[in-house]
Amino acid sequence: MSYSKIKKQQQDIMGFLTVNKIDFEECDIVTNEDNRKWMRENVPEDFRPTTGVPLPPQIFNEEQYCGNYEAFFDAREEHAVYAFLGLTAPLGSKVKTMVLWTYSVCQNHR
Repeated sequence: MSYSKIKKQQQDIMGFLTVNKIDFEECDIVTNEDNRKWMRENVPEDFRPTTGVPLPPQIFNEEQYCGNYEAFFDAREEHAVYAFLGLTAPLGSKVKTMVLWTYSVCQNHR
């Protein structure tokens, strides 16, 4: 993945968070080896690429892994970013909810 694509994805995420007044901390992994090491060690095995190391942007809520850019993008499209980030959506925000209906059919035989 090119540097410009990574930068665009980071800007997309930070722009969304800023517009929606969601506090965040940008952690530079280019100039800070500790940040790079922490990110690579804390992306869960199931979410790591089959070859190489996880590339930024990777999103965490404190120590909790949320996902990468593709997962963020999908959550945004589904109006589920707050759930993706492990946050409570503010009152009045558009939040996708899912309702599952179950039913059973009973027949009385006489």
